Amino acid sequence: MPKSRDVPHLARPSPTQCPPGHFAASRTGVTHHPRYSLPLIAPDRPPRPPPARSAPTPTPIPVSFIAELQSLFPSDRCLLDDAALTAYESDGLTAFSARPRAVVVPVTQDEVVAAVKLCAAWNIPFMARGSGTSLSGGAVPVDDGLVIALNRLDRILAIDPVSRTTVVEPGLINLAVTQAVASYGLYFAPDPSSQQICTIGGNVAFNSGGAHCLKYGMTANHILGAKIVTATGEVIQLGGDSLESLGPDWVGLFCGSEGLFGIALELTLRLLPRAEVFHTLLAGYDSTEKAGKAVSAIIAAGLLPGAIEIMDRLAIDAAEAATRCGYPPHAATVLIVELEGPREQVDSEKQRLAEIIERSGPLESRVARDADDRALIWKGRKSAFSAVGRLSPDFIVQDGVVPRSRLGEALRRIDGLSRTHGLRVANVFHAGDGNLHPLILFDGSVPGQFERAEELAGRILEMCIEMGGSITGEHGVGLEKRAYLVPMFGEADVEFMRAVRRAFDPHERANPGKMFPSGDAPALTTHGLHPLEKAGILSRE
Repeated sequence: MPKSRDVPHLARPSPTQCPPGHFAASRTGVTHHPRYSLPLIAPDRPPRPPPARSAPTPTPIPVSFIAELQSLFPSDRCLLDDAALTAYESDGLTAFSARPRAVVVPVTQDEVVAAVKLCAAWNIPFMARGSGTSLSGGAVPVDDGLVIALNRLDRILAIDPVSRTTVVEPGLINLAVTQAVASYGLYFAPDPSSQQICTIGGNVAFNSGGAHCLKYGMTANHILGAKIVTATGEVIQLGGDSLESLGPDWVGLFCGSEGLFGIALELTLRLLPRAEVFHTLLAGYDSTEKAGKAVSAIIAAGLLPGAIEIMDRLAIDAAEAATRCGYPPHAATVLIVELEGPREQVDSEKQRLAEIIERSGPLESRVARDADDRALIWKGRKSAFSAVGRLSPDFIVQDGVVPRSRLGEALRRIDGLSRTHGLRVANVFHAGDGNLHPLILFDGSVPGQFERAEELAGRILEMCIEMGGSITGEHGVGLEKRAYLVPMFGEADVEFMRAVRRAFDPHERANPGKMFPSGDAPALTTHGLHPLEKAGILSRE
């Protein structure tokens, strides 16, 4: 196992920056804070054309670099034509778009390292990409830069059911891990709603969560080791295959770094035993405040459910229209609580849960009858984001965190902001850890509504900071939230983060322009539904 000295040190001298415009995203003059916008849904209304994008002005990649790239990758895995590059212009947040100069599709780790070393030799910016399900613009390419697509690095290299670990490549789909180890009675706990399509590498880059992160934590809690290639082309090992480690938590540092430190080549995952039984309860309330108090009572009682979720009336209507999930028809809010674990433990906890829910004053409550009923309850919850498109031609999805004890206050303030800005807001959130996902509904064809929606989204993020929370719970900073990093952390902390980044990537070639407030953003365009959403595969949360 390499020692900590194999990891870059923060004491390196300040890097020489790339020439202006060399790796910067399009210089569009965009000064407002772009957000996500969905297209018109109603079939009797023609789609709006996207706003014109300003012409980017990056320094073109030298022809000699392209020639060397083609010598490393065959033509079917070195994409250069416009039609092929279009698919890589944006991620799940389609408000941002940029055109890469080339896309390469490695099939071996050595090819990834070779591509990175070539970029280092020519001083070319690059971005690693998986399935592109990021919701913060974190997987938007650099104009005229290189995209290294990792989807074909999808092998499971080892499974150790005794130590409950597996070693995988970054392009492996999240759900495929659980499917591969199910015969051993194990599973991979992080469960973002896009787990049928999102990759492990992307989960690590953004430290993804999911409905069950209350009990089991985020992706960082389940990554034991990472073999990475830094932007200089150096291959290093972080962590290992043990739950116990010495020295700094380099793996924890790498998780959530949004591709700014380099590219993961192999990841050692921690696996958990599959729960023996599940107990899923659905309760309806006449106010979100009552549901929020029920959440506080559950936690105060010492219970630690696998998941606690809340949806308000607008979100309920959307989910019901999309999935016929059978939520209480007259409730203003629904609460989903799921206990899981050994049968004896769940049998004891479900009695206490029933008593707490009864005292909280629900309009009605019920327990899932069987596995199919449980799946339907969760189908409604996990489809809520994309289903909101049935209620509004456009919407903005936001992601922030407030202290759990202040959930009720936060929802009241969001309601007030909704009235002030004259726009409806649907709320879906991980109540157990205070992770809000407000959806701001608007009609982009009405002059001024998009701008009001953007302003409202920003006010919600400012509220989260003011209340001692965070500007993101699981979607990352990416391009979307860079302006809020300094208000949340302060200049000194952000500059220290930059120093850490430069220790791994002195010339800031890896995914430049992301996370930090300075730098130019790709052009703002509104393209509409991501292709994966159109296919019903991806849900926006």
